[in-house]
Amino acid sequence: MWLGPMRMKTAGKRVSGYTRKQEPVGKQDADGRTGTPAEGTDQIDLLPTLPAYPPTRLPILDERSRGTKFMALAVSSVLNTPASTHMDFWSINPYVGCEFGCMYCYARDTHRWTMERAIGPNGGTPVREGVNDTGMEMGSHPTPIPPYRRTSLPPEEAFEKEILVKSDVAEVLARTLNPAKLAGHSLVIGTATDPYQPAERQFRLTRRILEVLRAYHGLSIEIITKSSLVTRDLDLLQDLSTRHDVTVNISLATADARLARLLELRSPVPAARLRALHRLIDGGIYAGLLVAPIIPGVTDDWSGLARLMEAAKEAGARYVVGSALRLGPAARHRFLPFLTREFPALAERYRRHYAGRDHVTPSYEDALNRRLRLLKQTYGFPTGEGMRRRRQGRVPPEREAVSSEQARLL
Repeated sequence: MWLGPMRMKTAGKRVSGYTRKQEPVGKQDADGRTGTPAEGTDQIDLLPTLPAYPPTRLPILDERSRGTKFMALAVSSVLNTPASTHMDFWSINPYVGCEFGCMYCYARDTHRWTMERAIGPNGGTPVREGVNDTGMEMGSHPTPIPPYRRTSLPPEEAFEKEILVKSDVAEVLARTLNPAKLAGHSLVIGTATDPYQPAERQFRLTRRILEVLRAYHGLSIEIITKSSLVTRDLDLLQDLSTRHDVTVNISLATADARLARLLELRSPVPAARLRALHRLIDGGIYAGLLVAPIIPGVTDDWSGLARLMEAAKEAGARYVVGSALRLGPAARHRFLPFLTREFPALAERYRRHYAGRDHVTPSYEDALNRRLRLLKQTYGFPTGEGMRRRRQGRVPPEREAVSSEQARLL
């Protein structure tokens, strides 16, 4: 299914021949929710029932006034292998869940799986060696971190309100990283959560990961982020670039500020991300624009994609890559009610298109890739789909073959 070009007119709110419901951007109810579909809507068959989490005893590290809680997650390993993810790279995520609250984010499912593993049979945290079930170190008498006994919260909502913090991620990485095991694969930071989300200002886990990697040489390191906070670590990225192949992917789904706020409740505005991209490029960092996800019927139009290409060119981006929307079970519970409310004319198309699958159809993907290829040629970007490069400045052919699948993680 090809949903066709889209034309955005801010004043008229007209998109691809249909009129979007006039609602304030980011409208929420008294509980902070962003809306649910009315009973009996045509989305119901696309929303399989997800059980609410039972109460937990994960230790609270901090809590925001808007209701977001940050909970400690004990980890014994932090590296995801290609075998475990079925992707052509290793990955590491310092956080699980994300405050940005992007409506479409596929990683809501990752948060759900992690919570299900972390919660014990009685609603407590599995005990790790040397730590009791309240988070207190055994054999010492510190003030214990208070446990958080959560009331039932839907997984799609918990993703952005209950952030799991891998406080010892850098220490575990330092103990377990064996460069030889990477076997030429890249190590990607931020495949299932934004490593520079607001929590990073306080916990600084991503910076600590980069500091650990500074002790090695010859790795291929990538970062994926929507946040301009990445420029805080420009000095460290510059240092790492003398030792490794370093790539920073700035993620941006649309250059339209109003549409971006509608889709991504608390993400930095497009202009801030483009400024960050420009600053990275000026600082000598190999960086480009990641247009992901491309949302059928909403952000896949020629004019919108061309505007992104033009903005990337002005920022000095070395490349632009893009991938279409992926909808897993937890992501559907957040995105499809939003779509029904804000873009009701698209609801039936999505019901047909995503029925029985998480990804777009091959015909849509082929058409979208042709559109991206033509736009890249127009704006002078490399047309190879791979976003990585070697020191020689080329993308190996074997990387190009898997790159469209890679982008689905983003």
